[in-house]
Amino acid sequence: MGDVINLRQARKAKARTDKARQADVNRAKFGRTKAQRQAEDQQRARQEAAVDATYREDRAPE
Repeated sequence: MGDVINLRQARKAKARTDKARQADVNRAKFGRTKAQRQAEDQQRARQEAAVDATYREDRAPE
């Protein structure tokens, strides 16, 4: 005969592991460090400045 398990505890343990797995997926999908966000903001600002610098004088930026 197999081992006797408490179904309530097994259900809760499964829910915990599922929740932890989903949290890992979300961290990989959405999580960025503060340094990464700042670096991306700086890079975006440099790119926008480079684009703005290529406008001709008689053309107004939109």
